[in-house]
Amino acid sequence: MKWKKIGDILIVDSKFNENQDLEAIASKHNVKSIIRIERIEGQKREPTISLLYGSETETIHKENGCLFNLDLSRVMWAKGNNNERLRIAKLVTKGETVVDMFAGIGYFSIPIGVHSEAKKIYSIEINPNSYHFLKRNIELNKINEKANYERMIPILGDCAVEAPKYSADRVLMGYVKTTHHFLKPAMECVKDGGIIHYHETVPDKLIGTRPYERVKEMAWECGEREVEVLNVQRIKRYSPGVEHIVLDARIF
Repeated sequence: MKWKKIGDILIVDSKFNENQDLEAIASKHNVKSIIRIERIEGQKREPTISLLYGSETETIHKENGCLFNLDLSRVMWAKGNNNERLRIAKLVTKGETVVDMFAGIGYFSIPIGVHSEAKKIYSIEINPNSYHFLKRNIELNKINEKANYERMIPILGDCAVEAPKYSADRVLMGYVKTTHHFLKPAMECVKDGGIIHYHETVPDKLIGTRPYERVKEMAWECGEREVEVLNVQRIKRYSPGVEHIVLDARIF
């Protein structure tokens, strides 16, 4: 059995035996509820869960010195990306404008707000439930309060429509399914010399070619722009023979 603890809720996998003493397991892990995520569907990444023990699905999770309020029956938790979230936050330099195209509850935006000196962070999210918790997490981490101005701005909407309204030094594309369909608005958003962090799930044999070719092709279509690959970061195994990677690309 594989499990992950999010705040004071235990998430178990499909091999979990429900006939066990659930109260004892909850006590052992110091959690109030045990759930299983059955599936996550659609562009809005909406979960369907089974509540195996307890009655509450809302919690506050702490990661990398950041606080995340979420309800696991309403929004997904992107597990396994905690190192990547901190890596990106540490890359952001003082005075940058950042656009997070798939903000969710603030997986990347909140660490940037907490650990960097970015001037502005525009966090775009299409799911009203995720947007609700994104706003809560901005308040919970006192990001705007500490800056004494609206440093992080949550935006409810489609990033394909919203992102091109801004001019960013850094664009985050933290979504792995059909992410290449959103490269055009990312290119329309990123400044000359700016950086795009492009996520994709890629067959092992195509890691060195497909992500770069997709970014390169769209950059050329959007004003004959050039691409410099800064890094290819492997995040985790997505499925047999398929890797979740991030391409860090500077656009000229």
